[in-house]
Parts: sequence; structure tokens; C-alpha cells
Amino acid sequence: AAARLAAEQEVENLSGLSPNPEKDIFVVRENRTTCLMAEFAAKFIVPYDVWASNYVDLITEQADIPLSRGAEMKGKCGTNESELELSWLDQAYTLKLSFLKEGHNTSRGPEASWRLSRIQFTYDTSERTYFKDAVSPGKHTASSHRLSALVTPAGRSYECQAQQTISLVSSDHQKSVQLLLSEVRLQPFDIPADFVFSEEHKCPVDQREQLEETLPLILGLILGLVIVVTLGIYHIHHKLTASQVQIPRDRSQYKHMG
Repeated sequence: AAARLAAEQEVENLSGLSPNPEKDIFVVRENRTTCLMAEFAAKFIVPYDVWASNYVDLITEQADIPLSRGAEMKGKCGTNESELELSWLDQAYTLKLSFLKEGHNTSRGPEASWRLSRIQFTYDTSERTYFKDAVSPGKHTASSHRLSALVTPAGRSYECQAQQTISLVSSDHQKSVQLLLSEVRLQPFDIPADFVFSEEHKCPVDQREQLEETLPLILGLILGLVIVVTLGIYHIHHKLTASQVQIPRDRSQYKHMG
């Protein structure tokens, strides 16, 4: 049964379809149906120790590690829990994203939403592509604690073009590792059709930027409407006053009247 289940699951790295070389695309399919889709650009900022020039003191350097386009992937889908696991550079780096769907009561009644509930990043400071002369090189794990990120109403996809930063705590002397995410479109549950996202739920930053972009246009339209209405009222008032009999102000002009 386990072999049959594994055979029915497919994972695909479609990153080559993205025109952005920094953006990756991953798809998990079960029973020939898409159950998880993820598109995003990701980079990790990892602090690590090196010897100072006196070989006595330690100084902290920083490694910027992008998610490789050639990443190997695993994935699993469930009714309330889903997972995406990526590894690259001969498994020197591994990223595991866990998602959770849950219900809750609101003033409008029971509602459901999903969220990114856990991030685990494993890295090896003995890998020389990004780590140079690390002290005590070896594998470390950086993970989140009680994470509630990318919260999205059930049945919808999450979208955020803006860059987001998520902090992870590393087993390497509790150092803080930063995960930078951008150009995110993600849906781990309730995908309506094969390779098709549901209606997007935009992140607050994107909503604010969209408002900032459209607000000048809205204000311009309102101002233009006010000008048109004002000119219309002036034109109507001018026609009404022009059609009225003009009473002479010079009393001598009344002599011919009567």
C-alpha cells in the first residue's frame, strides 16, 4: 500500500518556466491531481563565526544563500496538514515548510483558514560555496517557534509580491537566521483544478501599496468631477441670470416707463 501511495504521488520542479531566475515553482500532485503549488523567491541570511586576523578572537561573517533552481523536492498533502521539503547542493541545505488548516469561531460564525505553521532550515557550514573558513564547521538547524505566517482564508491562495522577512533561531549558538521571501503565490490546500490557483488573498503590504498607487488616481477623478460640476452650476446660473429683466440702476432711465 505504501508503494502504491508513493507511485501515485508526483512532485515537479517547474522553476525553469519562470522568467525570473530567482523565482522557483514547485508542484505536488496526488492521485493525478494538484494538491499543493508554491511559487516564490527565497534567500537565507546566515551569520557564522570566523577567526580574526590574530587567530584569537572570533568575528561574525554573513552568508547569503539563495534557494537553488535545481532543488530536489518532496511533498505530502493532507486534509489539514501539508508539507513541502526542498534540498540543494548535495543536501548541504534543506528547507522544510509545514502548513496547517484549522477552523475557528468568529462573529460571523465558524470559518476556516490555513497558515504557514513551521519552517525548518538545515545548513552545513563546511560547504564552501557560501561559507568561507567557518570555525567548527558542521550541520546546523534553524527553525521557527509558534509560527503563524501567510494566514489565508480556506479555499484561497496567498499572494505577496513584497519582500517579507521571517526570523529563525539556529542551533549554532542561537544565532538568528533570516529568511527573505518575495513574489510569493502559494496554496497548500483545496486547489480547484490541476495547476490552477484559487482566487488570491493579498498580503497587507501589497494591499497598502495598491491603495497608494490608486489613491492619486481616485483623488484626481474626484477633483475633475468637482471641477466639471462647478463649471456646470456656473453655466446654468449664468443662463438664468442672463434671461432675467435687468433693472436700471440709474433712476433717470425710469422716465420713459409708466
